[in-house]
Amino acid sequence: MKFTSSDPSTRQTFREMHALEISSPEFDANGFIPSRFTCDGANINPPLDIADVPSSAKCLALIVDDPDAPIRAWVHWLAWNIPVVKHLHEDSPLREQGINDFRQNRYGGPCPPYGVHRYYFKVYALDSQLALPANTGKNELEKAMQGHVVAYGELVGKYKRR
Repeated sequence: MKFTSSDPSTRQTFREMHALEISSPEFDANGFIPSRFTCDGANINPPLDIADVPSSAKCLALIVDDPDAPIRAWVHWLAWNIPVVKHLHEDSPLREQGINDFRQNRYGGPCPPYGVHRYYFKVYALDSQLALPANTGKNELEKAMQGHVVAYGELVGKYKRR
C-alpha cells in the first residue's frame, strides 16, 4: 500500500480507515500558512491539533510534503514514534525524524520557487513503534508503516512567497 495522497487506491484505503481530525490554530484547512512557519520566517513547524486517535494507537508518525513541487513531491518533514498526543506544539522538538528533501533531520518549511503550493500535513496513528535510522527517507518510512496504520488524517495548507 502506498501512502501518497495522489494515489487513488490509498485514498480509498484511508477512506475506509478510522479518520484522525487534523487542524491547526494557525491556519484553516486549505488556507494560507503564516510566513513564520516557512523559509521566509522562522522556519519552524506550525502547531497541529490531533483528534479522534483510536485507543489501539501506540504512537504517531507524520509526513509533510508538497505535491506541487516541479520535479516530484518535495518532502518537508518526516517523524515517527511520536507519543500519542492531542497537540503538537509550534517548533516541536521531536526525537525521531528522517531526512527531508533539504537533507536535514528537521522540519523544513514551505519555500516554493513560484506560485501557490499545497502542503499536506499527514498524520498516521500506528499500532507499534518503528525501529528506523535517522537517515530514513519518505519511501522507507512508508514501507515501515505498512500494516501498522490504524488511523490517518491530513491537513492541507497553502503558501506563496511574496
